[in-house]
Amino acid sequence: MRQLLAHAAHLGVTVHVAHLPEPYRGFYDHERRRVVYDFGLTPIERACVLAHELGHAFHGHRGRDDPAAEAAADAYAAALLVDPAHYARLEAIGLSPGEIAEELGVTVKMLRAFVDHHLVRVRGAAYTRPRLGGHQDGHLARSAS
Repeated sequence: MRQLLAHAAHLGVTVHVAHLPEPYRGFYDHERRRVVYDFGLTPIERACVLAHELGHAFHGHRGRDDPAAEAAADAYAAALLVDPAHYARLEAIGLSPGEIAEELGVTVKMLRAFVDHHLVRVRGAAYTRPRLGGHQDGHLARSAS
């Protein structure tokens, strides 16, 4: 969580906790450059929601209900939260997506965003794409059998 808070500061975003009405878990207010997440979230949900909202901040999203913006925020969050080398080791030993998500400390939805946006599968092998910059690609997730 400290790394996410440091990243928020780097983006010039403040982070606040509040009791939010259902079904809201968090939001990003672009005009005030702040993220608010719900007080009742579990630690894993808190990290995933905060990282997602930081994705909105990074992309400068304004407004709501834009599926493309939501997908971009999820992809950004997945890159922040999932270590490709750790993912590769877990997938290589044959864990299920739920087990991998639990080991990585993310939700299954966030793990799906990582797989959908940051993995490339070629002939039985999965490689990660660069994460927010260069020199982070090439992690082999599973060798061909």
